[in-house]
This record gives sequence, structure tokens and C-alpha cells, in this order.
Amino acid sequence: MIGPEALVALVAQAVSSGPLQQWIQDNVVPLILLGIAIILLWIGGRGDNAGVARRSVGLIIGLVALGIAVSGNGPEIGSFLASLLTG
Repeated sequence: MIGPEALVALVAQAVSSGPLQQWIQDNVVPLILLGIAIILLWIGGRGDNAGVARRSVGLIIGLVALGIAVSGNGPEIGSFLASLLTG
């Protein structure tokens, strides 16, 4: 039989944030995108097409930033963009 202290030590060793990070990447991002799409459709249904266009441009910029953050390729992308300006 394992004592309470040994059980706590065993559980503490197995705790990591890897599965939580994977769940967030797999589930939360698509749910947020679905919510944004529903809001844009709702705004478009009211006839505010210019508002939808403004929000869509902001959404695309946000998705690019999210893609860079999730992929982990930020330094490489930054070096590429800097090379476009510096030659």
C-alpha cells in the first residue's frame, strides 16, 4: 500500500502542461474561429458590409500572428521579414 506522501510525490512527477497545450491547440482555436465567423455573419446580415470588411482584415492579421505563435517559427519569419527590408 502506498502512503499519502508517496502518492502525492508520484502524482506530482506526472504533472505536465503538454496535454493541456495540445488540447488548447486542437480545440480552443477552432472554437474561437467559429465564434468569430458567426459574429461576422451576424454583422453581415444586418447590412453592414463595410464593418465586416474592416473586421475581416483585422481577423486575417490576427490569424497570421496566431499562426506564427503556434508554429514556433517566429525567429525564422522575423529574419525573413528583416531580410526583405535590409536586402
